[in-house]
Amino acid sequence: MQVVNFLSALAIPATIIIIIFYGIKEKVKIFDTFLDGAKEGMQIVVELFPTLLGIFLAIGLLRTSGVLEFIISIISPITNILNIPSQILPLAMLRPISGSASIGVAVDIMKNYGVDSLIGVIASTIMGSTETTFYTIAVYTACIKIKKIRFVLLAALLADFAGMIASVVICRFLS
Repeated sequence: MQVVNFLSALAIPATIIIIIFYGIKEKVKIFDTFLDGAKEGMQIVVELFPTLLGIFLAIGLLRTSGVLEFIISIISPITNILNIPSQILPLAMLRPISGSASIGVAVDIMKNYGVDSLIGVIASTIMGSTETTFYTIAVYTACIKIKKIRFVLLAALLADFAGMIASVVICRFLS
């Protein structure tokens, strides 16, 4: 284990040193290239900021306004019939929108029900088998300036839904 920790600690410095030596060998102006990359990165941050701000604002409104709980109260009877634990519904609702919000919900599930409980295992499996779809699509489409995302969004949300259903079914089967 100490060898792995040692190699992990060396990975980034070794990569930087290799890049510098390669740049010197190829006669590349390393610092100028670094500055160009940093400028480009800052430009991307400025372009993405309004999109990210909108997503975070929408998540905050969903959680504090009670809309999320209202939607869950409507969906709960259906999920109860399908034998889907209602405790994972907040996670299922927030996971496509925000990674940090869904991590917060997953941590709450682990604290309340335990990591080895069926609900905890389902929550963990959902976290690993789904994506923060709206965030990912917003970032990528804003970066490359694509406006028509209807079919991409539909396919991604269907994949998330399939991942969530598969998580419940497989975890119930294995428990």
